[in-house]
Amino acid sequence: MAIFFTSDTHFGDPRVLRIDKRPFETVAEHDEALIANWNETVSADDEIWHLGDFALHARPERIEELLSLLNGRKHLITGNNDGEATIKAKGWESVQAYAELALEGRAVVMCHYAFRTWKNMGRGWIDLHGHSHGKLKPQTRQYDVGVDAWNFRPVTLETILSTKRRRTPSHA
Repeated sequence: MAIFFTSDTHFGDPRVLRIDKRPFETVAEHDEALIANWNETVSADDEIWHLGDFALHARPERIEELLSLLNGRKHLITGNNDGEATIKAKGWESVQAYAELALEGRAVVMCHYAFRTWKNMGRGWIDLHGHSHGKLKPQTRQYDVGVDAWNFRPVTLETILSTKRRRTPSHA
């Protein structure tokens, strides 16, 4: 079992095609590509933390359908675009605004928003966040796990930490 992180999928949200210049012609194409990338990366036995902005402008039935199509045991860290239908959808193992994990000998804090300071930052704790769509200059031990920063797919902490250079948005 592996643990993955992602954020800002914005399923059903046409704004991301324009504002974030995601390389898809339609929202349907966008959603299909993100689902395929997720399922190529995450197995049914894996755990995945979604750090907010899962879906927008989607009916509650569509949100639950999306969750059923996506591999893994899913946790939601709520984002500014996660409405009641997303928060209450069947398919989340847990829903919260903030969480901490001990993972691979490291302590991790997770929130949709990037922190300027965070718990035990001086002791080496890592901040994982979304919201900035790969556009925010990170601080030391701070990483954007959003799909815009990681080729539209979830990522492991090992991959994040082994990447020598800061990720820049790439549209593959």
